[in-house]
Amino acid sequence: MEGGGRPSAVQAALLAASTALTALVYSVYRQKARVARGLEGARRVRLDGDLRAVLLEAPGRCVPYAVIEGVVRSVKETLSSQFVENCKGVVQRLTLQEHKMVWNRTTHLWNDYEKIIHQRTNTTPFDLVPQEEGAVVAVRVMKPLDAAELSLETVYEKFHPSVQSFTDVIGHYISGERPKGIQETEQMLKVGTALTGVGELVLDNTTIKLQPPKQGMPYYLSGVDFDTLLQKQESNVRFWKILTVVFGFATCAVLFFILRKQYRHHRERRHLKQMQDEFRQAQERLMREMNAEGGETLKNACVVCLSNTKSCVFLECGHVCSCNECYGALPEPKRCPICRQAISRVVPLYNS
Repeated sequence: MEGGGRPSAVQAALLAASTALTALVYSVYRQKARVARGLEGARRVRLDGDLRAVLLEAPGRCVPYAVIEGVVRSVKETLSSQFVENCKGVVQRLTLQEHKMVWNRTTHLWNDYEKIIHQRTNTTPFDLVPQEEGAVVAVRVMKPLDAAELSLETVYEKFHPSVQSFTDVIGHYISGERPKGIQETEQMLKVGTALTGVGELVLDNTTIKLQPPKQGMPYYLSGVDFDTLLQKQESNVRFWKILTVVFGFATCAVLFFILRKQYRHHRERRHLKQMQDEFRQAQERLMREMNAEGGETLKNACVVCLSNTKSCVFLECGHVCSCNECYGALPEPKRCPICRQAISRVVPLYNS
């Protein structure tokens, strides 16, 4: 604690940081909880012949947040894998990722570093259809790349290690960067993949569309079933709730520590003030008693304690100013309280 009972700069910074982290974690927890509640309240719609009738009866021919499950079917031409034969899909993502080791000057260790140097995503229109053959109903999936969770399967992955000469190795050690190689990856959403779509379901003329919701809720195109997706979101909510409680307790502990320090400082100040008041009252009472007894008593009082009578003579200065008790309490080497000369010997003074 600083003077005046104020918290120190370190304590104030610690309390501010703890409070800010608690507020940040709590905001994430509230967002996750809102998403989980919205997902739990989403309307589950069956992908069958009655879907068009359900949308016709809905206000504005729209279900704001719906869950629908089906398999992927391309509308026009499919995308073919560049590396795997007979692999067809509707979403294709090609990625080139650089891997290297970077020297950390703080820890004096080599750390792994990854960087995407190129990524291209190709899409083609596709529908979600029932798993049964011969179904006529289909749901057109709009803006699949806007989905918060888009299940893409890795169909090809290859690591190309970098070839280095001896001079390259020396140069890399000097520069602090050691290339490891390039990783080439192809991911696809293949035709026939089972998907769980969560979003806004609308009937646009004769086309049923699944698109990102307008209420700020997340858009999902997940490869797991709805119950698994919901359990995953609820586990995220529990995790952030535990973090919120932990950071909240830490903030309360810091605040309690600071308040306890302030309370102890306030109590010590109050005790000191009480002692000062008692001393001042005792001094005033003594002065009143001395004034009542007369000036002679005050004149013969010890100059140190002002209560006992002067009872010794200090030599060689000859001052009569102290009682025996106060003389014994003087620090070594003993000096006269009046002139500060050294006291060589003391002669008792007897009053008759």
